[in-house]
Amino acid sequence: MANEEKQPFTVGSKSFTAVAINTAAKAGEWIKSKLGDFSSLNIKTSPQDLVTEVDKGSEQMIRNLILTHFPHHSFLGEEGVEPGAAASIQALEEASEAEYLWIVDPVDGTTNFVHGFPFFSVSIALAYKGEVVVGVVYDPNRDELFVAEKGKGAYVHGRRMQVDRAEKLSDSLVATGFPPDRSTALRSNMKGLEAMVPQVRNIRSGGSAALHLAYVAAGRLSGFWEVGLNAWDMAAGTLLVQESGGKVTDTQGRPYHLGVRHVVASNGSVHDEMIHVLKEAGGTGE
Repeated sequence: MANEEKQPFTVGSKSFTAVAINTAAKAGEWIKSKLGDFSSLNIKTSPQDLVTEVDKGSEQMIRNLILTHFPHHSFLGEEGVEPGAAASIQALEEASEAEYLWIVDPVDGTTNFVHGFPFFSVSIALAYKGEVVVGVVYDPNRDELFVAEKGKGAYVHGRRMQVDRAEKLSDSLVATGFPPDRSTALRSNMKGLEAMVPQVRNIRSGGSAALHLAYVAAGRLSGFWEVGLNAWDMAAGTLLVQESGGKVTDTQGRPYHLGVRHVVASNGSVHDEMIHVLKEAGGTGE
């Protein structure tokens, strides 16, 4: 039975996790070297939804490195999908039958990257039969590598991570994000924000969902929620939270799966309170 549990993480002598770590580190260092040195800036769905040649170059690098090791695996990356929620949902559905699916955000926090604000990351996850089994988030600015394997814990700087111990929202530092969809998702998130502010110690919005999730896992945040995310924004981060003893659901409290777009992640203790606040405010996105 133990061998069966370990099997998804290796093919032959190649460790999925080692490949994810090395790939994220290489892509992250390349991205950092391009800070302030990109030549093209394009708008996708809105002036808040940006892409540069660095996003595309990072994704191509990641794809090449992963598929060199695992050529028969499937790959779902943000820059390979047309902009917009409908296209993202369709792309995930088309890839959902894959036995091994790599889910990648090559630069999570592109707006930060464009403005030189040092809060962006590389997010790489591997799903085995629809379940995330490896998650890596790399922050090149702080040289912090967050890594998790299903059933084996989550680590940063080689140290095991544990969610924080806040037992109520009033003792909690939480985070949210402002989605590029300004018509529906943003309106819902703002309702949640207005209701959440009086209930918590304070709120942050760094601009990278992957790093927010990693910070929940590391105990730096008690919780995080956002409406209107995609699979590549949070697949790796959700495993980090779960393997650090935290909880991840949709905004209604239902179990997380790759198709979830409206997410709540927490240390577990404040989870129900967060969901209650969002529901009461009409801030669930549904």
